[in-house]
Amino acid sequence: MTGKAVAAVLTLLLISAVGTKGEAVPRSAIELRCQCVGTHSKFIHPKFIQNVNLTPSGPHCRNVEVIATLRDGREVCLEPTAPWVKLIIKAILDK
Repeated sequence: MTGKAVAAVLTLLLISAVGTKGEAVPRSAIELRCQCVGTHSKFIHPKFIQNVNLTPSGPHCRNVEVIATLRDGREVCLEPTAPWVKLIIKAILDK
């Protein structure tokens, strides 16, 4: 009986870990850690993107973080090294 319970708990943990890939962790007023658990590198058409937040590396996080807010309200962490994301970053920095 306990073996089945342990297997069920492990399965639920694995499912929840898979579901978080590429999503931003909710932000607090003062954030002292990375917001992105994982990144999304597949192309997202600009018409689905409402806003893009570029966070440079610093004492809070050693990674450059690019967080896109989609039109449906979801936040997605983008892979900063993906070619299409580099174009978005360049466009933001040129403004």
